[in-house]
Amino acid sequence: MRMQKDTQTPASEDPHAALAALNARVDELVEAAGSERWTTDTPAEGWDVGMQIAHLAWTDEVSVTAINDADAFQAVVESAMADPTGFVDVGAAEIAATGRDEVLARWRLARGELADALKAADPGDQIPWFGPPMRPKSMTTARIMETWAHGVDVADALGVAVDTDPAFLGALPHVARLGFKTRAFAYMMNGLEAPASEIHVALTQADGSVLEFGTAGAEQTVTGPILDFCLLVTQRVHLDDTALVAVGEDALGWLRIAQAFAGLPGGGREKGARA
Repeated sequence: MRMQKDTQTPASEDPHAALAALNARVDELVEAAGSERWTTDTPAEGWDVGMQIAHLAWTDEVSVTAINDADAFQAVVESAMADPTGFVDVGAAEIAATGRDEVLARWRLARGELADALKAADPGDQIPWFGPPMRPKSMTTARIMETWAHGVDVADALGVAVDTDPAFLGALPHVARLGFKTRAFAYMMNGLEAPASEIHVALTQADGSVLEFGTAGAEQTVTGPILDFCLLVTQRVHLDDTALVAVGEDALGWLRIAQAFAGLPGGGREKGARA
């Protein structure tokens, strides 16, 4: 079994390329499904395929605003504070109401503008967001995570397997890396104090290599398939439905609340919800 340390990101794992490939693949799935499946329910309660794409359009548009106009983005944040649990749904619903053709056009435009803005941004810039500010590379990774998670919902609704799909598989290292880096953030969002213990995460990829994060030799460990880990940190699967193995109370406690996304803690998925 080959071991791949999380050191310098190879060119083959360029986040801009991974995001572009993932966007194109989700677009392909939706286009192939046609208008008749636009309203197909996804595993996210109350969200059909159209709502998922509308949400991606909204978040891509807001991301562009955050990069290009900090004052305008602050206005979005202030509006969100008036309804912190519902503003995401409202933003997506407003776009979804415009109809399939408009939603797709808007998403395609927004994600293209975002790709250009992220590539043009100074690597040292601090881009404001709903969570902590991010540098352009981190925001690119966050957009991969978001697109991947909602793309999984779309794929599940359309009966498309993601475990062998090159675009979805190519995004996994980026999603996993963010899932690990947001460990302390998950505790904070749940009103808990993050433990001081070191942790070692070893995730098996489709080719048999292992992607590692954290401190080698730590007593607290998480091992298992990288796909399961990514589904868990994006709250697309219940922990009991994964093959992840946590050793140590802190490791297990983290997996129970893990979230790679900004915002309030999600409810996650019920046990047995993902076949």
